[in-house]
Amino acid sequence: MLQSISHNSVGKSDVVAFKLADQDFCIDIGLVREIRGWTPTTVLPHAPDYVKGVINLRGAVVTVVDLSARLGFGPADPSPRHVVIIAMHAGRVVGLLADLVSDIVTVNDEHMQSVPDLASDPSREFISGMITFDDGRILRKIDLEQLLPASQGGEA
Repeated sequence: MLQSISHNSVGKSDVVAFKLADQDFCIDIGLVREIRGWTPTTVLPHAPDYVKGVINLRGAVVTVVDLSARLGFGPADPSPRHVVIIAMHAGRVVGLLADLVSDIVTVNDEHMQSVPDLASDPSREFISGMITFDDGRILRKIDLEQLLPASQGGEA
């Protein structure tokens, strides 16, 4: 199980790396509860365009967010190769649709850099940092607090 990997030294953290539209992103592993294969969702009327719908997760109704659509890459066309990352956000469970999970990475704090100041890039607000690697790869760390709006009007 993923939670067993969360032990680290000071100055290090673990992230779950995944791909969206051939781009590399990650979230803190402590937010991830499980990773599931894609299953069709039940569509919600009048939901934002980045909400794919809801799934039944062992009796709980969980909203599935299309990260590709939310980050401006266009809506994903889910196939059996896609995954849903089940994460905790603001005390609730949410599913994050991604192309694939690529790795679990231990990150040294010195590899974390701030996001370049690009006022014209609206998705910048959803990224909390950039993790650089010696091979030139860059992981963008998603900030779920900014990416997912707080519950409006409550969830019944």
